[in-house]
Amino acid sequence: MPQRLIPALALSAIAAFAASSAAASSGDAWEPFRAEVSSKCLAAATSLQKASVVVDPFGSESFGLALVIGTPKGSKAAVTQICVFDKQKKTVELGGELAPDAVKVGVPAKKK
Repeated sequence: MPQRLIPALALSAIAAFAASSAAASSGDAWEPFRAEVSSKCLAAATSLQKASVVVDPFGSESFGLALVIGTPKGSKAAVTQICVFDKQKKTVELGGELAPDAVKVGVPAKKK
């Protein structure tokens, strides 16, 4: 095989791999991930009433990330907790309750 052809083939293989990765992670392909992060974070937020969640659409390489907003039982002021979902272990951890003056988060309207 001519020496000039090897770099061209390598570049073609890289381009094909990048295109297939982008196609696999576009559009609705991330929806099951977001739904899993949302349900697991809401289930973990047992101390909150009327909890809602805002999910980072893609998370990080290793973790799904979300904010859980709700009212602690017996309180009137809403709080926010950071939820971290381990993509490999499928487990979640919640951070402490952040007061409204520490975090200003608006929950977007649900899509119809």
